[in-house]
Amino acid sequence: MKLCALVIGHKKASPGAHNSEHDVHEFNFNEKLSCLIEQKVGGDVFLQRVYRRTYRTLPDDLNLLDPDFIVSLHCNAYNKRTSGTEVLYHHTSEAGQSVARILQGHLVDHLGLRDRGIKPKTTEDRGGYLLRYTDAPCVISEPFFIDKNGDLERAQEDFQGLAGAYAGAIEDIAELVVD
Repeated sequence: MKLCALVIGHKKASPGAHNSEHDVHEFNFNEKLSCLIEQKVGGDVFLQRVYRRTYRTLPDDLNLLDPDFIVSLHCNAYNKRTSGTEVLYHHTSEAGQSVARILQGHLVDHLGLRDRGIKPKTTEDRGGYLLRYTDAPCVISEPFFIDKNGDLERAQEDFQGLAGAYAGAIEDIAELVVD
């Protein structure tokens, strides 16, 4: 059995990016999504949802779980016009790069948004602290831009399918990860 730590990005008190027209925050979107992903993951995978206490303690909290891999759920935001899907990984992690490639493929296939690619991040980059200081391969998913109405609407129109895309990716990643 493989353990996937599924991190709900941000927290209730600091909910992340926001779409003001639809009044949707990143945390709320991903908390609901994480519950559906958990229901859909099958195979030889156990999924553990993780809420962050603080950003600084998150890597240690995850390391205590000793997962085989980590997927952190987020949504991009920029200028209400930018669109697309990307997955971040630590630039020195070959396993992280492989995990990112699998997840990116599933998300792009499902959402059909612009493929912005997988993005290597250094420790100094946004998100890099989490990617660097977790022991297991870790990726940060940014499947769409929540501040762009078309991207958010695409994600919401087949929410079950989006959860299924994540679940399929997690199952594929579990086959890749070696004990």
